Amino acid sequence: MNTPKIDIYNHVMPPAYMDLVKKYGREPGMVKRMSNLRMLWDMPARVEMLKSWPDVQQIISLAVPSPEMLGGPEESPKFARVANVGMAEICKQWPKQFPAFVASLPMNNPQAALEEMDYAIEHLGARGVQVLTNASGKPLDHEDIFPIFERVTNHHHLPVWMHPTRQGSKPDYETEDRSKYEIWQVLGWPFETSVAMSRMVFSAFFDRLPQLKLITHHCGGMLPYFSGRAETLWAQLGSRSADNSESSVLKNLQKKPIEYFKMFYGDTVLGGSSSALQCGLDFFGSEHVVFASDCPFDPEEGPMFIREGIRSIDTLNLPAEDARRIYFGNAFKLLGWDESILNDE
Repeated sequence: MNTPKIDIYNHVMPPAYMDLVKKYGREPGMVKRMSNLRMLWDMPARVEMLKSWPDVQQIISLAVPSPEMLGGPEESPKFARVANVGMAEICKQWPKQFPAFVASLPMNNPQAALEEMDYAIEHLGARGVQVLTNASGKPLDHEDIFPIFERVTNHHHLPVWMHPTRQGSKPDYETEDRSKYEIWQVLGWPFETSVAMSRMVFSAFFDRLPQLKLITHHCGGMLPYFSGRAETLWAQLGSRSADNSESSVLKNLQKKPIEYFKMFYGDTVLGGSSSALQCGLDFFGSEHVVFASDCPFDPEEGPMFIREGIRSIDTLNLPAEDARRIYFGNAFKLLGWDESILNDE
């Protein structure tokens, strides 16, 4: 019997939500990309593709643009509902391939986000929520947004999926009007993930919410690779601040910063690089790494990242227990599932 594999971070766009993206999308390049990516919204085609991996089940989440990227606080709650109902319907129609989904929230309307979270989890069956690395430009450690993390953690006891975002209209240099060569995405997204993680660490998110379970896309962005730099330079936090305003931050944390960073979860979405994955495993440990594909955002529009993701894990020749955790054990714990259901299939 093949090892079960829970693909915990991949993306869909229900047809009704795809229509909203075409109508309200503000980034022409993003609308073009999503419209042309068939495996994102053509679920029968996606199911057919997955027949090549009968041991893979996908926990689906919405692709960007998220609801708050399509409209203001008045419109985004309606857009989130369309996305969540659409994903719930996908799971209902193809439960074997898509056993669960992650709810999208209107993050530019915190009160509506709480209400949509409750509805999606309690009535539609969502197994967690997805947030972007900022909420319409607002950092995730902002006090307006904290109740969202608090509710999903302490009330629903479910994890958070954090997806990076940075738009092509944001230039890499002040003298230019946009990012060139898609640097905004290839390099900008791991940077945005790392920034969001850092803001949460130093604002004591894990001290306030010790049970928070947060899955970072692309295995923690830059943090595993730059962990030595992060640990040594942040040990001197405040020494470079001219007004000495951050000199007391470390004293107010219960742990060293690097220990908080290791409390995040990292997925295996690294383009199939085994060496990068080994770096992530060395940093997070096998208990905090989860298998994911980022399907269908690969050059083959679906199968490549699944195939190469599996290869990147298998070629490391990990101990059986570590591989088991990565492929499905950690996912089951995060989702609140009992592994005994594997014996019922």
